[in-house]
Amino acid sequence: MAEDPRYFIKISCKNQPGIVAAVSSCIAANNGDILEAAQFDDTETGQFLMRVYFATSSVERVEFELKPIVERFSMRVEMIPESRVGRALIMVSKEDHCLHDLLYRWRKQSLKMEVVGIVSNHRDTEELAESYGVPFHYLPVTKDSKSEQERKLLKIVLEQRVDLVILARYMQILSDDLANRLYGKIINIHHSFLPSFKGAKPYHQAHCRGVKLMGATAHYVTPDLDEGPIIEQEVARVKHSDTVEDLVRLGQDTEAHVLARAVRWHLEHRVLMNGNKTVVFT
Repeated sequence: MAEDPRYFIKISCKNQPGIVAAVSSCIAANNGDILEAAQFDDTETGQFLMRVYFATSSVERVEFELKPIVERFSMRVEMIPESRVGRALIMVSKEDHCLHDLLYRWRKQSLKMEVVGIVSNHRDTEELAESYGVPFHYLPVTKDSKSEQERKLLKIVLEQRVDLVILARYMQILSDDLANRLYGKIINIHHSFLPSFKGAKPYHQAHCRGVKLMGATAHYVTPDLDEGPIIEQEVARVKHSDTVEDLVRLGQDTEAHVLARAVRWHLEHRVLMNGNKTVVFT
């Protein structure tokens, strides 16, 4: 016997009594089986967030009978069929470690997405894209061409119906307009140091200062540079004997792992926005 189709529901609203009971009863009353559910009550803001993964042969009835519940609790609701595979566009400059990792995981079906293209301001990864059969878009960026190249980028996003843009070490700052238009659909990865080292050769700076911990942060892109809602972070310990090359290798491994987790959780609809933060139901 064929299994019933499966769906995700993402819910956010002001916390009120009866939300979980109302949603669960609606699903159960319409031939639904809840396979996974998680919720969070943010006592600081009063926000309630919930993710439900369920199966049903009567999704139209669930959607219909959910409407008065949505109105009653003033919910923001998104329902996504599990069968819908996210369409991803990966952007990269010269450092290709994150791109290699994402493409390998995609090929092995560890990341359930459809990679519709790779965009770069350099040609270094064109051969890699071709080896995976992924369209490569060369969009070099200069001070004078930046606006035009972003228009071309947005055209690709719209024409390819892109659900997620992944900045896999793309070393160009996106405009405020583009960041706003694609809010919640762009994930970036960057190294994280304590203290923070900006500018050229951050690993050399960290080595000179004897940094003992280093890491990476994956976050949604906003007009505020590297200050968007954080999805995932990881740190790794640095030994006193580590060279600059060791730090670079350790940093690249950490970046690749953190970005892959953030992308996976986004694709599995586990990330919900909560103001300037995220709630991640893992």
